[in-house]
Parts: sequence; C-alpha cells; structure tokens
Amino acid sequence: MHKALEQLIGKLRKAYGDRLVSVVLYGSAADGDHSKFSDYNVLCVLSRITPRELSESAPIFRWWREHRSPAPLLLTEAEMAESADCFAIEFHDIQRQHRILYGKDVVAGLAVDDGFYRAQVEHDLRAKLLRLRQKAAGVLEDPSLLRRLLLDSVSTFCVLFRHALALDGAEAPLRKREVVARAAERFGFDPAPFDRLLDLREERIKPRQVNPAALLGPYFEGISAVVSAVDRLAK
Repeated sequence: MHKALEQLIGKLRKAYGDRLVSVVLYGSAADGDHSKFSDYNVLCVLSRITPRELSESAPIFRWWREHRSPAPLLLTEAEMAESADCFAIEFHDIQRQHRILYGKDVVAGLAVDDGFYRAQVEHDLRAKLLRLRQKAAGVLEDPSLLRRLLLDSVSTFCVLFRHALALDGAEAPLRKREVVARAAERFGFDPAPFDRLLDLREERIKPRQVNPAALLGPYFEGISAVVSAVDRLAK
C-alpha cells in the first residue's frame, strides 16, 4: 500500500475510532492504472455523520488534499444502500475497481439499481461537455491553460465512455486506452485526440508536442458522438 494511504488510514482510525466502518480505495489506483495525474479516490464509511464527524475530518481532509487527491467521500453504511439507485455510475465504478483498505467489505453485497443509469450517464456526458466548452472559451488564447483543461478532462470522459459501452451491451474495458479504442469503434469517432492526451498524461510526450487548439474540434466531436449514442438508447 502507498505510504500516504497508510498514513490516511491511521489518521481516520485515530479520529473516528469504532465509528469507522470501512475505508475503500476505488478508481484507477485500485487496480494499478495510476499515474502522477491520477487521484487516490477514497470512500470512508462511518456509522454516523454529524457535525462532530465533519469537524474531526477537517484537518485530515486538508492534509489529504495537500497530497493532490480529493477529500475522501463520506457516507454512512445506511446511505450506501439507500443511494445506490441515484449514483449508479459511481457505485458501478466502485464495484468494478476497489480495494478494501480497512474494516468491513461494504461493497460485496451492494445492489445497484440501474433504473436511472442511462439517464445519469447522458446527463453527466452532456453536463461535462457543456462545462468544458464554457471553460475552453475562456482560455482559447492561452495554449498552456487550454492544454491543461483538456488533459484534466480526458480521464473523466474515459470513465463515462466505459459506462456508455456497458449500456450499449458492449464489453467495457477498465484501461483508458482500451476504452477509447472500443468506444471509437462502437460509436464512430476519431480516437486520435484522446490518445494524444493520454500520451501526455502518461508523460510519453512533452506538453510542447501537443497543440491543444488542433485537438479541440475532434475532441468535442468524439464526445458528442458518444452523447448521441447514449441518447438513442432511450428511444
């Protein structure tokens, strides 16, 4: 286990004591598909969450953010079961890529209701595409900022493309490059801008080798192709 994760568990155990039910690492880091740009995504399950627990978490979460990862996701064990219908994407991801770092296995018996799954995938794709356009409009004249914007977005879209494949009845790989290749073939778009950004993310190429303005159009087109495919599944 990474030293930072061991330290995090120690801090959580000290803060919460027997209120700490489970600590789960999920996402790409859980199965090794991790790079310096990746986050350590952690789910912290408590027996209860009150202002006391939030106060106790504040210094831990601040310390964890200094390690360039998002604050752990806090849920009670009851909320895990009750919210599986409205967070189908998140819980599917946790089920597919996770490691129990401490305590009870809260994932094994989790039943995910897929009633809103397709709608959530389409909503997230459209919302993130719209947000990306808004942000891109503000940084078009700065190649460095535009490059960073696209680089920060590619991992999220790979996750959503994987869910689009699953909804369409196709094999949904876990590895980002495999997801892009399969989605491009299935939904009919050019994978080149996504592969280029993944090359940069994995430090196979230097930032100066990526012209973000040239990637922007085909990148948007690829995302839109997947959005349209998911939309058609509702008809």
